[in-house]
Amino acid sequence: MANVVDLICYPVKGCAGTSMNEALLTPAGLAHDRGFMVVSEDGIFRTQRRQPRLALIRPAVSTDGSRLTLDVADATGRFGTLCLDVTTSAPRRDVDLFGTPFQGIDQGAEAATWLSEFLGTPSRLVRVPPEHDRIADGLTPGPSGYADSSAVHLLSRASLALLNQRMAERGAPILPMNRFRPNVVVDSHDGHDHTGVGWAASPHNEDRARRITIGDAELGFAKLAVRCAVTLVEQEAGARRGAEPLRTLASYRRGAGGGVVFGAKFAVITPGKLAVGDEVVVQEWADAGGGTAGAELKSDG
Repeated sequence: MANVVDLICYPVKGCAGTSMNEALLTPAGLAHDRGFMVVSEDGIFRTQRRQPRLALIRPAVSTDGSRLTLDVADATGRFGTLCLDVTTSAPRRDVDLFGTPFQGIDQGAEAATWLSEFLGTPSRLVRVPPEHDRIADGLTPGPSGYADSSAVHLLSRASLALLNQRMAERGAPILPMNRFRPNVVVDSHDGHDHTGVGWAASPHNEDRARRITIGDAELGFAKLAVRCAVTLVEQEAGARRGAEPLRTLASYRRGAGGGVVFGAKFAVITPGKLAVGDEVVVQEWADAGGGTAGAELKSDG
């Protein structure tokens, strides 16, 4: 049996997340998740891969999406808090996400100046336009805002516990969940859910869950989450910290197609409300033989 133990929304791509007790799951993921994005002046998206200081920006968006606040814990008092009225009528800008062209609604000069000064490079802030029609690929395709791929990233505590165990065995410090920036965190314990389909207290069950319900919402498995250099960033410091966890993950979580995988991406089949404490019910599992949607694991042997 498994339950939701945390829900995290990231209103601005690459910036800090906000934990919530409950959230609305829209067709494109948690409401307002990755609804904004920081871009260069020529529209190239910025993330912690090259701008780890993004992790220090704490965004908050009003329930109706009309107000956005950007806050930085800055001892000098130079940056402080920026409050913006979100516009959906400003001119569109061409933006680039992993080489794919999209549109973004520019949020104005004040946001651009604030972000440029904080990041130390010319930047602008854009919002997903209402006409955004991106469909992320995967076993279950689905709408997505400015997320790297599918709308919802789900990760279990058991998977993180195994990683931290292996890291400790290598003499590396253990890591918090926020290194992996999930939307839905699941914890499991011995037993079975009310359907009789059990989510055992073991790691990486999210790899095999093909269709799940949480509250009155339903999610479909899209793909395994291929991990990148963002996992090297200490979120509280906004700076890279060595080669972990990628070094340890590479020893037992390498995808056959390259890279390392940890956690799973899901598309939204049925929107609804999610809450901490909701049971995660698996309606369909992958075949016992594996079936990881084109991202099978291989071992160092």
